[in-house]
Amino acid sequence: MPQRSAKEILKRYWGHEAFRPLQEEVIDSVMQGNDTLVLMPTGGGKSLCYQIPAMAMEGICLVVSPLISLMKDQVQQLNDRGIKATCLISGTTGIEQEIIFNNCIHGNVKLLYVSPERLRQRVFIEHFRQMKVSIIAVDEAHCISQWGYDFRPSYLEIARIRVYFPLVPIVALTATATPEVVEDIQRQLMFRPQRHVFQTSFCRKNLAYMVFHEMDKEGRMLRVISRIGGCGIVYVRNRRRTREMADYLTHNGITAAYYHAGLEPRERDVAQGRWMRGEVKVMVATNAFGMGIDKRDVRFVIHMDIPSSIEAYFQEAGRAGRDGQKSFAVLLYNEKDLETLQQNFETSFPTRQKIANTYRAICNYYQLPIGSGENCQFDFDLEGLCNTYNLKVLELFSATRFLEREGLLTLPDREESESRVFVPISREELYKFQVEQPKYSDLLLLLLRMYGGLFTDFVPISERTIARRMFMDEEVVRKLLLHMDALKVIVYKPKSKRPQIVFSAPRIDAKDLYLSDVNYRELKEHAEQRKEAIRNYVTSQEGCRSQMLLSYFGEREAEACGICDLCIAANGRSEKRLLRDRILELLKVRPMRSDELMGTLSERDEENVKKVLRELVDEGAVSVNEALEFTI
Repeated sequence: MPQRSAKEILKRYWGHEAFRPLQEEVIDSVMQGNDTLVLMPTGGGKSLCYQIPAMAMEGICLVVSPLISLMKDQVQQLNDRGIKATCLISGTTGIEQEIIFNNCIHGNVKLLYVSPERLRQRVFIEHFRQMKVSIIAVDEAHCISQWGYDFRPSYLEIARIRVYFPLVPIVALTATATPEVVEDIQRQLMFRPQRHVFQTSFCRKNLAYMVFHEMDKEGRMLRVISRIGGCGIVYVRNRRRTREMADYLTHNGITAAYYHAGLEPRERDVAQGRWMRGEVKVMVATNAFGMGIDKRDVRFVIHMDIPSSIEAYFQEAGRAGRDGQKSFAVLLYNEKDLETLQQNFETSFPTRQKIANTYRAICNYYQLPIGSGENCQFDFDLEGLCNTYNLKVLELFSATRFLEREGLLTLPDREESESRVFVPISREELYKFQVEQPKYSDLLLLLLRMYGGLFTDFVPISERTIARRMFMDEEVVRKLLLHMDALKVIVYKPKSKRPQIVFSAPRIDAKDLYLSDVNYRELKEHAEQRKEAIRNYVTSQEGCRSQMLLSYFGEREAEACGICDLCIAANGRSEKRLLRDRILELLKVRPMRSDELMGTLSERDEENVKKVLRELVDEGAVSVNEALEFTI
């Protein structure tokens, strides 16, 4: 297809006249059938690199993404643009799944988003092989690398599905990857010899990186926000602190909302909406906030705790200044934060014996005999497990991470979606039902008026909104919907928040549990390197923050930014040395009063001149005579 077709698609569906740097080259590579790796910073427009080829090429683009909320947002945005897209995630089952598969095989769906866990399921593979696949896109591709900061074992399934479409190009996309991870991504995804790697510089010339050792972090945060102005994000480590910090800011006259993964979906949407519209100035959040958020006028991102890695910090800090205007990434720390960084690292790597004991506890809790349990799925009762076996929450999650790597169990991302409804019968049958069962008629009429597409796909609904419209109790609406589901008039999927645990393999005896060196010792070594990298970044007193970050990602020849805290300090020291030399030169000629010096050095800041004079007197390099003149 001619290159102008891609530009026509860009203009028609996105309203842009031209591509951003590197997008056009990437799109051309994908459309020529090359395996392609794309490294672009957050907000660089990575998604267009597969969405436009998907529209230009015949068939369907399979998009693998680890984040359910991000998948749903992208699908909604594409559908709003008139592009047929859908998603198949861990909570999608039964008839809803069949509808999606049929639309992908026989309909006009151009992009199918899936969670990586889906790829290992037999029913998915059976339908996937019947699709006309044009592209396989892997978002957050660093998740496939053992050496990345956010490895997901389920991502290893991606390479296994390549065998069904060996000639279909893979496009892998990430915002953060070290040179080692770049190589590992290509290896794990089985890139063919015809491959291309496209990387824009990670340099953000408008973003000033600042790190301050600070005991009163809250007070410093207030001063930073007041001085910079505009809107921003404050990142904290845990959920409880999001609300506390938002309350603290509000109490001090700065409007704030808070966001974390434990909030109800509606609460998160309301908080995010208020911040996006500028109704509140600051969003206080855990690292659950930010992925897929495209707010371009963020003037500051403040970290109140040390992130776990350079990669995590770079992504979060990079959400500031996407409009190209000067913005600030500020990290506040003290000695306790450095201790916490070390403690979190140690907690993330429980001993092999603790991992084995945790595996035994989990299997016993769900009453799985040795040799059984494969593909069994249960509600993940975190509180019950911890209380029954005296386990610590963080150690439990850390142990399950290693058990996932060994293929013994998985903890799929939980789906916290809205409730959904599908009508599996014809309009005529539905009308007949309304006549025969009038007590359901008003609810059905309201559903049909409020929500389109009920006869062709599952549609998200809000029981609360329906109840308000019908002047009913919300629980009554749920019961009516469940009754109609039982009568097979509708298919009703109430929302569910409970996380799941899936046993990927039959239970083994815990004493036979073996953790490979790749999955433990080498992994721990790489994690320690990442921990030391962020520690060194935070505690460095010389150099340039931007250079440190860029060097970590392989850009060794970057120039000093001139605007980070270290560059400013270095420039100040250099300026001070020049001023000191100039004053001494003047006083070698003759003694001078302070007002004479100020007049001669009128281009200099008066306070800096006074400060240097005081230091010279204190050092004994300059004295003051009886005429109140400075003299050597």
